[in-house]
Amino acid sequence: MMAAAQMNDLPVVRGKCEVNASLCKLTWFRVGGQADILFTPEDRDDLSEFLHHIPADLAIMPLGVGSNVLIRDSGIDGAVIRFGKKFSDITIEGNEIIAGAGAPDIAVAGAARDAHLAGLEFLRGIPGTLGGAVKMNAGAYGAEMSDILISADVMDRRGVVHIIKRDDLQFSYRHSALPDDMICLSVRLKGTPGVKGEIAQRMQAIADAREESQPLRTRTGGSTFKNPDGDKAWSLIDGAGCRGLRVGGAMVSEKHCNFLINTGDATANDIEELGEEIRRRVMNNSGVDLKWEIRIVGRKGEQP
Repeated sequence: MMAAAQMNDLPVVRGKCEVNASLCKLTWFRVGGQADILFTPEDRDDLSEFLHHIPADLAIMPLGVGSNVLIRDSGIDGAVIRFGKKFSDITIEGNEIIAGAGAPDIAVAGAARDAHLAGLEFLRGIPGTLGGAVKMNAGAYGAEMSDILISADVMDRRGVVHIIKRDDLQFSYRHSALPDDMICLSVRLKGTPGVKGEIAQRMQAIADAREESQPLRTRTGGSTFKNPDGDKAWSLIDGAGCRGLRVGGAMVSEKHCNFLINTGDATANDIEELGEEIRRRVMNNSGVDLKWEIRIVGRKGEQP
């Protein structure tokens, strides 16, 4: 952990920079330890200045709304970069949408609808922000980011901006080749001219389907495991007898088995242990090695 006195060694920035900052309230699970540094940049130039002057070996990690991440109880080494409202602008240029990495997926879907642009409705069903959606090639309801991305503006850890084309990201199922030390700043997406009312109907159908099948009003991180080829993670989990399974304050959702829930007093370790127990039981029952879709980050070990 960094001492408060070390704050003087950090670059002078216009955004908010905190040392040993708690992260638990910044994730949907509402668990997790501290970040050595938590930086919310004012704008691109502010972020560039920060990255250019921090030590080259200091780890960095961008954080959106914390919907698909589990931060361990012992916290995170290095700097967590959190995007504020200045990185959430959405503009329309013809049939293209330009949006900041901090823009919520649902807001981008709504902006496309209002511009009579189809093809982005699936974003209505994805919790989180665009930066994370690019990193993991997020998808739902038959579509994914690789279907609509034209290019992304990214910043390297020295503060230099690069434009990466879709094909350079080498998208695959819930994966992209975007390096961990590259930070997505904004994206350019393609839409298809459509009828606003029909687009709105498709978005509402997605919203209704989520409401019916997912535990939306709980402390959860979204889909926990990737779907194996030719199968569904929830079905494998259910078949292994894991529905309602608990470890400490963490529980497998009774409503949707591929969602883990913080029932109120779970630790990050409870959630991670529960996930690993699910993987063990599914392997024993069906021979399938489930892969985490939620990103687990942070120091291993007991909470200090």
